[in-house]
Amino acid sequence: MSQAIQLSQGRFSNWNAVGPELADATLATLSMVSLATLLTVAIGLPLGVLLMSTGQGGPLHMSRFHRILGVVLDTGGSLPFLVLLIAAIPLTRRLAGESVGVLAAIVPLTLAAVPFFARRVERSLGKVDRGLVDAAYAMGGRTRHILVTVLLREGLSRIVTALALTIVVLLGYSAIAGFVYPEGLGRLAITYGYSTFRADVIAAIVVVFVVLTQLVKVGGDLVARRLEHRR
Repeated sequence: MSQAIQLSQGRFSNWNAVGPELADATLATLSMVSLATLLTVAIGLPLGVLLMSTGQGGPLHMSRFHRILGVVLDTGGSLPFLVLLIAAIPLTRRLAGESVGVLAAIVPLTLAAVPFFARRVERSLGKVDRGLVDAAYAMGGRTRHILVTVLLREGLSRIVTALALTIVVLLGYSAIAGFVYPEGLGRLAITYGYSTFRADVIAAIVVVFVVLTQLVKVGGDLVARRLEHRR
């Protein structure tokens, strides 16, 4: 009986130490993913609009430019994230000024997410009713007006859904980033999973990832539905 009590007290004592680590790692992951998401939208959204508008039937049809941009994005998107993570270290040092930490991890996360998001923005805008675009042209609308008030407005709900999916992908990438950067839930999983196996800590990390993923999915769906109803 006394041994069982000592064992339970030992586990509780261990969790007193692990709990703050789990909280800090969760905060680091949220910071990485949030900042990478902002950069991904700032870069990927214009690229997605450019891809759609320069493609076949787009308002700025430029087939050669469209092909070149598509190849660049597809090449970047086809790289395994762990390979990209390592290959981007020199660029990370130049841009972030450091090779470890949250800021450093944002660079490869953004590089991986931009092609993914840009392609989905292109597809989202491509599903907009062509009749609306033709009607806007017939009313004398300019290309800039059509891109902003027709294509982006009509495709916004799909773009929000694509963004939610991108955030989920970034959460997965952030776990892989733990192999290189000593931050986030990925590093904590390596520490307590690979180095010293703690099933309870791994279970807690899995729960955190599941909760975060479901919150993003549910939130994205809710926002997308509201935007769809307002159209």
